[in-house]
Amino acid sequence: MYTLFMTVENLKNLVEEKLKFTPSLGVKFKFNLGDDGVILIDGTQTPAVVSEEDIDADTTFICTADTMAALLSGKQDPTMAFMSGKLKVQGSMGNALKLASMLED
Repeated sequence: MYTLFMTVENLKNLVEEKLKFTPSLGVKFKFNLGDDGVILIDGTQTPAVVSEEDIDADTTFICTADTMAALLSGKQDPTMAFMSGKLKVQGSMGNALKLASMLED
């Protein structure tokens, strides 16, 4: 679906673009994309540093690269993705909501 056009590198670049003017988030987020890899958002730095480093994070999102692409493009509502099981969250739900609102802008 979307991964044909959105590689992990493309997704990482899109996240960097969306977060480049945001204030410090104060926490680290990780998107675990299964076999496609990991995207880490280090929100303890300003601007946030986005990498493919697989380290511990305060909040981890588990989804496919297709789901992440749909979320970032606005084609998938984060709440519906969570409710339907396409998006799982480990860690603080408050942090998850904070990031979701930043990525939607």
